[in-house]
Amino acid sequence: MVNKEFFLALADLEAEKGISSEIFIDALRNALVSAYKKQYDGGASNVEVSLNPEKSSIKFYTVKTAVEEVTDPEKEISLAAAQQIKKSYKLGDEVREEFVPKDFGRIAAQTAKQVILQKLHETERDNTLSEFSDKKDELMSCVVRKVDAKNVYVELGKGQIEGVMLPQDQTPGEHYNVNDRLKVYVKNIKNNGRNAQVLVSRTSAGLVKRLFEEEVPEIKSGAVVIKSISREAGQRTKMAIAAEDPQVDAVGACVGNKGARVNAVVAELGGEKVDIILWSENPLEFIAKALSPAKVISVTQVDEKSAIAVVPDDKLSLAIGRDGQNARLAARLTGWKIDVKSESAAAKLEALRAAEENSETAEE
Repeated sequence: MVNKEFFLALADLEAEKGISSEIFIDALRNALVSAYKKQYDGGASNVEVSLNPEKSSIKFYTVKTAVEEVTDPEKEISLAAAQQIKKSYKLGDEVREEFVPKDFGRIAAQTAKQVILQKLHETERDNTLSEFSDKKDELMSCVVRKVDAKNVYVELGKGQIEGVMLPQDQTPGEHYNVNDRLKVYVKNIKNNGRNAQVLVSRTSAGLVKRLFEEEVPEIKSGAVVIKSISREAGQRTKMAIAAEDPQVDAVGACVGNKGARVNAVVAELGGEKVDIILWSENPLEFIAKALSPAKVISVTQVDEKSAIAVVPDDKLSLAIGRDGQNARLAARLTGWKIDVKSESAAAKLEALRAAEENSETAEE
């Protein structure tokens, strides 16, 4: 069987896709054997296929073992018959005899097409995994290519790799349209056997971190460190930072001249509010700052990782935030449970405790 066009096509694929023709040849060799057995003998015979790109040839061979007496004609050949093919054959030798399958050209062509398409798909999947193996947790630019009832599909990088944004990774209130340009956080890279899938996110706290790294040279250089981030995507983010270099104004570096840096991040996040908070080694001081923009009068530790924050009466709603959001984000940022109380409520509670203590003392 000779097919110059087939081997020329493999050479073109190798040049165009950078995929070795040997990958296709190995896969096609096995596929042709399988197709022959399925078509002609149900897998009873031992068959080998030889592909020679230099001679543009595809040859089929039966493989049988030379024996004294044949009990399985499909797998055995008598020594006398074997020596008619080649005199040097001995008992136990594998005897290879070329044959041409009847009307096999159509099946061979169809098999070759299937193998090539499958190998191209597998190679593209492997290339995707290879290209994105170091992109996990990174920020990437993308273009929206498709939006369905649930998912948003985007085109990533120069290789036009597809990423998918699942519903939980889409920011509430954001609307995605075909050809929109976005920045996304590479959340994960999945290899589920037949397909490689790059999962991207617009809701991850990692997106905010990477955006600030992109906008603030001091963060990228390590002079300013992001200690923690808590986020409710589309509404508010709190980010705690610290200066590794005492001469650097960490908050000022993140805000930028006339707010240019933080505004660039806010614009990319669709107007989401961002509170930049100076981290403190003192957890109670850190809690007070985390409740920004509310002013905090005092923070008292109740037990391990639990504290009461006292704020002016007219700042209670600000400290707690709408639906408790500000206090909730502060708790996530600090890792502490925070009970926010107004100054008058805290005073009443303290008075009640004092009265109880005085009563116990009098009884004694």
